Amino acid sequence: MKGLVIRNTGSWYTVRTEDGRDIESKLKGNFRLKDIQNTNPVVVGDYVTLEINQEGTAFISEIAERKNYIIRRASNLSKQSHILASNLDQALLIATVNYPITTTVFMDRFLATAEAYQVPVKIVFNKIDRYKEEDLEYLDALIHLYTSIGYPCLKLCARTGEGLDLLRDELKNKVTLLSGHSGVGKSTIINELVPKVNLRTGNISEYHNKGMHTTTFSEMIILPEGGYLIDTPGIKGFGIIEMEEGEVAHYFPEIFRYSADCRFNNCTHQHEPGCAVIKAVENHYISESRYKSYLNILKDKDESKYREQY
Repeated sequence: MKGLVIRNTGSWYTVRTEDGRDIESKLKGNFRLKDIQNTNPVVVGDYVTLEINQEGTAFISEIAERKNYIIRRASNLSKQSHILASNLDQALLIATVNYPITTTVFMDRFLATAEAYQVPVKIVFNKIDRYKEEDLEYLDALIHLYTSIGYPCLKLCARTGEGLDLLRDELKNKVTLLSGHSGVGKSTIINELVPKVNLRTGNISEYHNKGMHTTTFSEMIILPEGGYLIDTPGIKGFGIIEMEEGEVAHYFPEIFRYSADCRFNNCTHQHEPGCAVIKAVENHYISESRYKSYLNILKDKDESKYREQY
């Protein structure tokens, strides 16, 4: 029997079958014998084949090929990866200029990974009702930066509902991953879009200006207008994995564009003479923050380790 993985609570997966049943399922033992470097070999969004037991539960015996996915380095196991979700039409990166702060390094790491796995991304800046004048000026600068690169941006206040109608239109009939730091308002957004869900929301630590985890597992939520939202636990850091050093520039669209004019084909855009990318940064055609994020990822590749603050 075929089905769609709609929830992952650790070793158990809820699979929605083709005839509309939700069956609690476990991974069949032989999967663990394979050379799987992921912490989670089955993920929300996967299409799977089930072998149903007499007890009414099932074993997952096969995973269909994924059209795409979003992956990051596992936070505690540097050589392993963690897939957030698969088979996506798009991802929404929920960001906050403040309360808590979402750094451009974190955003750029997420965007580069999405580029690598062909997942379109929109950036949603939440909590716009809380920002001071300098926060709003910075927000406008970020929106100008990312829209000029090609990433659509939306302003949102989930608490008051400002911007929600536009967001609903963007989500209709699509499978959408919601991702971002803890505390940026993902659960509040989902509660407003799907009122009967009643996800638990948390407070921001005033001392650290960081969010506290409220979502503890990944889940697909049906939208009233059609489509699915995939809710995932908040992410502290976004470690890059499965990306070769020479490929990193390909996943920064504006850097890749200018790299065609570099003197050397294998230019790393760090110190080489005749580097068109460095010149573009100096002339402000490429933003300094994006270039720093690019270098930051290269540094990860050099050190072969994951630094959680990113």
